[in-house]
Amino acid sequence: MASFWILAALIAAAAQTARNATQASLTRAIGTVGATQVRFLFGLPFACLFLALVTQFTGESIPALTPRALGFTTLGAVAQIGATALMLVTMKSRGFGVTSAWLKTEPVMVALIAAVVLGDPLTLPALAAIALATGGVLLMSVKPGTGLAMWREAGPALTGILAGALFGASAIGFRGGITSLETGDFLIRATTTLVLSLGLQTAILMVWLLLFDRTALRASFGVWLSSLGAGFLGAFASQFWFIGFSLTSAANIRTLALVEVIFAAAVSRYVFRQAITTRQIIGMAVICAGVGWLLRLHG
Repeated sequence: MASFWILAALIAAAAQTARNATQASLTRAIGTVGATQVRFLFGLPFACLFLALVTQFTGESIPALTPRALGFTTLGAVAQIGATALMLVTMKSRGFGVTSAWLKTEPVMVALIAAVVLGDPLTLPALAAIALATGGVLLMSVKPGTGLAMWREAGPALTGILAGALFGASAIGFRGGITSLETGDFLIRATTTLVLSLGLQTAILMVWLLLFDRTALRASFGVWLSSLGAGFLGAFASQFWFIGFSLTSAANIRTLALVEVIFAAAVSRYVFRQAITTRQIIGMAVICAGVGWLLRLHG
């Protein structure tokens, strides 16, 4: 069970890659905000189903919420919405590759903040492994000749880095919410926190859409079959992210999650028939080296 977090993170990364591919088509059909809320609104019923199945097969009761658990989970839910919004704003001005480079500084931020806020253990070798894997993502994301240029505009750089920090805060919030539940094993605590977080996010975005963008909300129901698919994949991925958060530090999970970049590259190559450059191959090798080092430290 000690190493089950590795399998959980790998399953989550693969499911998230599939969800991202599904949401790409939804964005073209119903817009960015509409496609964003799909993962929450259409994912919530599946999360509730997961919770029902867990209680049925384990015989455990749903843990009682504590103020600390509610506070951390709310932090995670709100931070994830804010991070997504800032990510989309940054992509509009600087493009996908540069934005990804800023976002993927997240594992280093998570490691440092979680060590202070949650008391998650952090050693220098582990921090070095996290930094190495993050460096591999930067190598894949930043094209030659743009390394300095990406920092020249303070606005996009600030929003990109802030988005990465908020994604890190969401991971810390979710792990804090899971570990703050006082009863139940890792599975029931992870699934309970998932339902709570998706419920909060759905409520927040529903209010926003009803007030400011009813067209996008109606459009998401117009393509309900695709929305259900994206919702299921999002909830399925989140289920395994949360299982991972229940078993090990947020930094370990978010570092192993960098393999999602490799999965995405594989989809680009073998599904969309897009070429992979030598630089990207080297970047993937560096990611694997950093992740492998981290796993060896926890072996």
